Amino acid sequence: MNSIERGKAFVQGLRELAGRSAWDWRRCPHCGESLTCKWGYYTRHPWTLAGRQAVRVPRHHCERCRRTYSEQSALLVRGGWYAREVRRCTIDHWQHVGTSLRRTAEVARSWLGRQERWLLWRPLDPPPPEATRCCLSASTVHRWLDRAGKVAQQSVPGQLAGVPTSGQVGTDGLWARLRGGTKRVVLLLVDHASGVLWPPVVVEGEEADSAWERLFARARQAGVDLDALRGVTSDGAWGLLGYLQRRLDHQRCVLHLWRNLAGELARQVNAAATGLAGAAAEAARAQARTELVALLQRGFDAATEAEALAALAELAAHRLGAGVARALRKDLDAALVQLCRYNQGLLRVAPEWCWRDFRLRLSHGRNHGSP
Repeated sequence: MNSIERGKAFVQGLRELAGRSAWDWRRCPHCGESLTCKWGYYTRHPWTLAGRQAVRVPRHHCERCRRTYSEQSALLVRGGWYAREVRRCTIDHWQHVGTSLRRTAEVARSWLGRQERWLLWRPLDPPPPEATRCCLSASTVHRWLDRAGKVAQQSVPGQLAGVPTSGQVGTDGLWARLRGGTKRVVLLLVDHASGVLWPPVVVEGEEADSAWERLFARARQAGVDLDALRGVTSDGAWGLLGYLQRRLDHQRCVLHLWRNLAGELARQVNAAATGLAGAAAEAARAQARTELVALLQRGFDAATEAEALAALAELAAHRLGAGVARALRKDLDAALVQLCRYNQGLLRVAPEWCWRDFRLRLSHGRNHGSP
C-alpha cells in the first residue's frame, strides 16, 4: 500500500475501534471466546485538548484462556500520558506552522493546561494550581516525531506507488551545520505539478554523482517511475549535472543564473560611469543597468528559442554587454529547456520554498545538532 492507502486504512481502523459495541468487547482478543465477564476497571488521566481528563477503562476476564484484557479507545494511546488528538495536533502545528519544537511545546502547554501564554490571551483567568500544570516538553514532541520518522523510513518502499507524476520535477539541497563542525546536506525531489515530495536523503555533500544517484534511487524505491521523468529544474550543482548527463533534460534555475551574473553585471554598470562623478555617474549607472537588465529579461522570458538567441545577440552587440553575454552563453540552453514542447510547464526556479519553514527547526532540543 502507498502512503495514501495506509492513511485511509489507519482512519478506518480508528472508526472501527470507536464503533465497537459492548457485545464486541465481550469477545476475548486472545482466543476469540465470548464467555467473559467484567473484571473491574482502572482510571487513566490523559491530557486531551480539553485539558486533563479522568477516563475509566473497563477490564474483562476470559473464562476459557484465563487471561484479562482491557477495552481500547480510539482517542487514547496505550501507555501514553497524552491523547492521540494532542499528539496529532502538536505534530501538525510543528509541521504546518513551521516553528521550532520548543515553541510548539510551549503553545501546546498553554492550550492544554490553561497556563503560560493562555494567561496572556485571557489575563482575567486565574493561574492553574501547580499540581495540575501541563509539563509537555520539547523533548517529548521530538520523541513523537522521531518515532513517526522511523515508521516513515521503514515504509519508504512503495510509499508513492501508483501516485501519478507529471514527469517534471525540481530538486534542491539544504546545508546544515551540526555539532563539532560537521556538515550535512538534505537533498529533496518534488513534483512541480502536484507538489508531492519524494523521500529525501541526507548526504555529506552534493558534489558527487553518487549523492544524487541515492536521491533518485530512493524515489524509485518509493514507487516513482524514473523513466517517466522528462525534465529536472535545479540550481546547477555539479554532482547533479554529472548524474543527469544523457539521462534527463536539465533546466537551470533562472534565479541562480541571475545571481551568477550579478558580479559581471555590476562591473559593466560601474564601467559605464568611468570618468564621471556625482549625479552624472549615478545616472549613467542607472541607464546602463536598465538597458542590460531589459536585454537579459528578454532572453530569459523569451517565448521561443529564436527570440532568446536574438536577445543574446543584441546583448553581445551592446557597448557594455559583451562580458555579460559571454557569461550567459554557456548556460542559455539549460535556461530554455522549459520552451521544449515535451517540457512545457517545467518550472524555471528550483524548489527552495520547501526549505522556508524547515530552516526554523534546528533548535537545541534532545539530539538536535547531531548527524
